[in-house]
Amino acid sequence: MRAVVQRVSRAEVRVEGQAVGVIGRGLLAYVGSAVGDGPQDVQYVAEKIANLRVFQDDNRKMNLSVRDVGGGVLVVPAFTTMADARQGRRPAFVHAAAPESAEPAYQEVVAALRAAGVTVQTGRFRETMEVDSVNDGPICVLLDSTKLF
Repeated sequence: MRAVVQRVSRAEVRVEGQAVGVIGRGLLAYVGSAVGDGPQDVQYVAEKIANLRVFQDDNRKMNLSVRDVGGGVLVVPAFTTMADARQGRRPAFVHAAAPESAEPAYQEVVAALRAAGVTVQTGRFRETMEVDSVNDGPICVLLDSTKLF
């Protein structure tokens, strides 16, 4: 399982022009599931997102998590986080999980974040979405449950 996490001052996701998820200060997380992902992958990614220390403390050091600052997380399903662009010019998605297993994994990440006390908004699985965000920093972090990076 992978996630691209951005620290934002605000973010919004729309489906067919209608806002379906909106947060202020917090994290925008694009989450994708790989073939063979299991509960340990879900827990790894959710724990990392909830506890990633990318917000500044009073000394301007990145020591605080989204939970510490009372921020929200906008979780957007994005199978493209599993893209492999090492060869050629067109990304391959052979490692991305099929929608039938990816959607439950995505929902489990959302549930795990909520169980950790994080305010969560979501995009919609298998929908074309428009995402607006104001990246704060910019701070962008890549997460991979297999720890490839």
